[in-house]
Amino acid sequence: MKKRWLVTILLCMTVLMSACGAKGENKETAKSSSTDVQTIRVANWSKPLTEQTNLLVDEKKHFFKDKGLDVTIIPGAGGGDAIKNILSGKADIAFTDPGSLFFALDKGEKLKVIYNIYPQNVFNIVSLKEANINKPEDLKGKTIGVYSLSSGTRQNLLVLLHQVGLSENDVKIVETGLLNFAPLMQGQVDATAATDTGLVVGQAKGLEEVNVMNVKDYLNVPSDVFVVTEKTYQEKQQELKDFLEAYRNSAQWMIESPEEAAALAKTYAIDGKDEQQNLEIIKLRNASSVSPETEQHGLGALDANILQDGADTYQKLGLIKEKLNMDEVVVDTLLPKQ
Repeated sequence: MKKRWLVTILLCMTVLMSACGAKGENKETAKSSSTDVQTIRVANWSKPLTEQTNLLVDEKKHFFKDKGLDVTIIPGAGGGDAIKNILSGKADIAFTDPGSLFFALDKGEKLKVIYNIYPQNVFNIVSLKEANINKPEDLKGKTIGVYSLSSGTRQNLLVLLHQVGLSENDVKIVETGLLNFAPLMQGQVDATAATDTGLVVGQAKGLEEVNVMNVKDYLNVPSDVFVVTEKTYQEKQQELKDFLEAYRNSAQWMIESPEEAAALAKTYAIDGKDEQQNLEIIKLRNASSVSPETEQHGLGALDANILQDGADTYQKLGLIKEKLNMDEVVVDTLLPKQ
């Protein structure tokens, strides 16, 4: 009888200890899982748009989640806002344009370019046919809309003006927001600075026949790049590598599956209600994501020489004062291998 009781007690103790051990192990596993997830804050130049669908659909596609990343998108009103958000510590990565980058570097900010999002310049100046604005010189004395005063639309407009000897003083620039074709259609502005995808949206809303001046015909620098502070570059290299690999995978998915991306944009993009329009926008943005450089080295490949040409042009045109050395700014060490 005593032996039976002893065996029973020993069995109970064994079960209890196993349960405690399992509970402790579960706690450790949960703790480990929570600490393995890294938060990355991306300062966007805009609110979530269809053209950025690959960055917005992680809830469904898990490009970043599978890399142990929890990506938060911080909206902005132009590339300058995105830069401000990383300088203030509100974000880790800026989704911004080269012009905003050049302006920040000109002020002495220490920044690094880590990924070439859109190698092609997608900015343009659009006017109604009836306005007879056929060349940059015709913009003199005109009122021109831009997304915001800190956006790439304004900066690329200034590039175009300077190319023909005009300056900001020769025109009237007004902020019209992202949906800036409405003021053009209503006659509030003579022309508007926009992008190829913005033009698609405008035409879907009834924009009549237009004249389009493409900035790439004057200066074909990348439209957008990922930028980080030097401090973030030094302190978060592994997280940044994981982010860039996940982003490249997401961009490749959007190139290969534009129809699926167009359907998902209906849920995740503020301008994504029309699936057919989404598809047009996504195809345009996919085209701007590739170049001879990316064909050779993979999506996101960086060419410091092209950005140097852009910086030199900005200085030549008086948009920035300092001579910038883009070899010190552009880094490819974080890019995923092909």
